[in-house]
Amino acid sequence: MNDDQLLRYSRHIMLDEIGIEGQEQILAAHALIIGAGGLGSPAALILASAGVGTITLVDDDQVDLTNLQRQIAHTTSRVGMDKVESARIAMLAINPGVNVRALRERVDGGRLEQLVGEASVVLDCTDNYRTRHAINAACVRQKKPLVSGAAIRLDGQVTVFDPRQADSPCYACLFSPDEAFEEVQCSTLGVFSPMVSIIGSMQAAEALKLIVPAVGRSLAGRLLMLDGRDMRWTEMRATRDPGCIVCGAT
Repeated sequence: MNDDQLLRYSRHIMLDEIGIEGQEQILAAHALIIGAGGLGSPAALILASAGVGTITLVDDDQVDLTNLQRQIAHTTSRVGMDKVESARIAMLAINPGVNVRALRERVDGGRLEQLVGEASVVLDCTDNYRTRHAINAACVRQKKPLVSGAAIRLDGQVTVFDPRQADSPCYACLFSPDEAFEEVQCSTLGVFSPMVSIIGSMQAAEALKLIVPAVGRSLAGRLLMLDGRDMRWTEMRATRDPGCIVCGAT
C-alpha cells in the first residue's frame, strides 16, 4: 500500500481483525453486485469506500424519480441515467482508487456464469425471484460465496450461502425453484426507505467478512429477518437440503 492508502484505510488497519494484511485482501478482492437499486446502492458505496479493488456492478435499469426515496447512490440530477453509471459516479467520488465496472445488462446463462467466476464474492441485490435462482445456481457451480438480501414494506432479510462449506445451504434449499412464487415489488407494495439501506449495509458487511475471514463468522447457515415496525431481529437456522436440485448433488 502507498501512503495515501495507508491514511485512507487507517481506521481499518487499526482493527486487529483486519490490519494491513486484511486491508490488502480487500484491495485485491473482486465483488460482483447484481442490482444497483435500493440494496445495491448502499452495498456498492460501502464496498467502494472500504477499498474493494474491483467492483462489477450490473443492472439494466435507469434512474427514475420514484427511486430517489431509497436508492441512495442516485441523485435528482441523474434521473434518466443508467443506474450503473450513476452508481459508478457516486462510488468514484468517494474512492477514485477502486476499479468500477458498470455493466448495463440483464445477465443470465453463460454471461452470468462468466461474471460469477471472475468474482471473489457475489451480492444478490435484485428483486426478481427467477434472477435470484439463476445467481444462486451460478454461485453453486462456481463455488463462490453469495450474500443475499431482500426488503419489502417494513421487512427485510439477509443471509450468506457459501458453497465452499459442505454444510452450507443454497438459496434453493430455502426457496424451491419449483414452487409457484408471487412476485412482490416496491412498485406495488412500497418499502420503508431505511429498510433497504439497513439490509444493503449488512450485505456489504458480510461481503467484507468473506473477503477477510478473520473479521468474524459469516451468516452462512443463518437467516436474519428484520421487522422494522418494532426493530426486532429474528434468527432462523438454515440447513442444507440433501435433496436440493441445485446443490444436493455437489
